[in-house]
Amino acid sequence: MKQTFLLTALLLATQLCPVSAADLRIGMIGLDTSHVPAFTDILNNPTNKAHVPGAKVVAAYKGGSPDIESSASRVEGYTKTLVEKYGVKIYDSIDEMVKQVDAVFIESVDGRPHLAQAIPVIKAGKPLFIDKPMAGSLKDALEIFRLAKAAKVPVWSSSSLRYGKAAQAVRAGSIGTVSYAETTSPASLEPHHPDLFWYGVHGCETLFTVMGTGCESVKRGTTADGKIEVTGKWKGGRTGIFREAKGYTGVARGDKGETPIGAYDGYAPLVVEAIKAFQTGVVPVKPEETIELLAFMEAADESKRRGGAEVTLAEVLKKAGAK
Repeated sequence: MKQTFLLTALLLATQLCPVSAADLRIGMIGLDTSHVPAFTDILNNPTNKAHVPGAKVVAAYKGGSPDIESSASRVEGYTKTLVEKYGVKIYDSIDEMVKQVDAVFIESVDGRPHLAQAIPVIKAGKPLFIDKPMAGSLKDALEIFRLAKAAKVPVWSSSSLRYGKAAQAVRAGSIGTVSYAETTSPASLEPHHPDLFWYGVHGCETLFTVMGTGCESVKRGTTADGKIEVTGKWKGGRTGIFREAKGYTGVARGDKGETPIGAYDGYAPLVVEAIKAFQTGVVPVKPEETIELLAFMEAADESKRRGGAEVTLAEVLKKAGAK
């Protein structure tokens, strides 16, 4: 009876989400985050109001980190959803999976295995999107980009918060040149990662979306209620601040005015950009910007270790092996 039900579910999924010759075949690595079923439904379910056409998730590798509870406790449930609801085939190795797909999402909630997971994808020449955090360290991220550049494989990373409508409008010039911005997001910690890599990355991503590159130094302190506060100095006397808070908020000031930023506007805009990058081979976020974002967050940890002293991004980049 159970086998009959499973077979029926698989057949329904295949019928509802057929892969046409024009669809990119997507593989997913790491089935331990809510992004996995969310992204898959956006791509595979044409009745989803946020449906993004042109690609289907068809294959996956489970992954998972036994020393992170939020990973280990979710893998099997999300795997079951992908198999039973969407007809996704599970492979025992990344090497086998990449043979069956055109492009790959690395979704592992743990950034530490991202380098090892990216290597076979890059070797296979498949375009790659890496969900936040891009890696468990700045050093690993630099190596991923080095390998991708050498192999001429499009690789990029982003939080969905980058694609909030307000932040994108500011990036496009709605308030002119931004001289000051502050953003907030939750910033729960995970002991295997630099503090902001785990969840603070969301607010930091919004900050870099509106400020752009050019951050030179960072100082980390705390707010009046003991939350994380990181102040960055940008070239030209510009200032960007990230604060830990319960919600996703912020403000940006430019030479043409001031506007609220930081709101979360769903996953679909990020998925749209990922599929567009797979189709064109052009990444929407340059490696230099992602590297600087990671250096900002790693410098915040170094500043914490030094009691709130100012730390330059050049220093942490050199230590991580940047050239």
